[in-house]
Amino acid sequence: MNRRFLFVLGSARTEGNTEFLARAAAEQLPSDVEREWLRLTELPLPGFADLRHDSDHVRPASDTPAGRLLDATLAATDVVIASPLYWYSVSYLTKHYLDHWSGWLRIPGLGFKEHMAGRTLWGVTALAGANPAVADPLVGTLNNSAAYMGMRFGGVLLGNGSAPGDVRKDTDALARAKTFFAGEAPLARFPHQED
Repeated sequence: MNRRFLFVLGSARTEGNTEFLARAAAEQLPSDVEREWLRLTELPLPGFADLRHDSDHVRPASDTPAGRLLDATLAATDVVIASPLYWYSVSYLTKHYLDHWSGWLRIPGLGFKEHMAGRTLWGVTALAGANPAVADPLVGTLNNSAAYMGMRFGGVLLGNGSAPGDVRKDTDALARAKTFFAGEAPLARFPHQED
């Protein structure tokens, strides 16, 4: 299967530091790799209702924001979550998108989890501090989501920047962006799993 990258932009700000870093990494992909960019602010998802014990979910129509995101997610070999670090984790827009994965797991006949198994989840984030450890909850959210789904996890490309354009000064992050998508990502594992 040809690789197809879905970049899910989870920032409330357009063209911010996280998006810049994601685009810098995407520039390094081979020209034959398909790329799709979806901005969550432009695809407002309905409120998520946890119906797992009440009823099955219905597949959203393809012409709705949820349907478009579902179709794009299913079509991707690689899903890149580009979310700034908000309160030490992913943005609310990104979390809402991942909440909808829970509903998609319960759509009869879709096989969302089986379809996503073996695909790769990546993360890109900008944080407003010099210590990358503050992004550990964001990294854990993405790693554990990938592990639950049986996906590969390519890690998170971290950059430093608060004000618009700050990440352009982070030469280490820009250097890491050049090789971030190179190589094959390992299968994700929960932290409690033994080696």
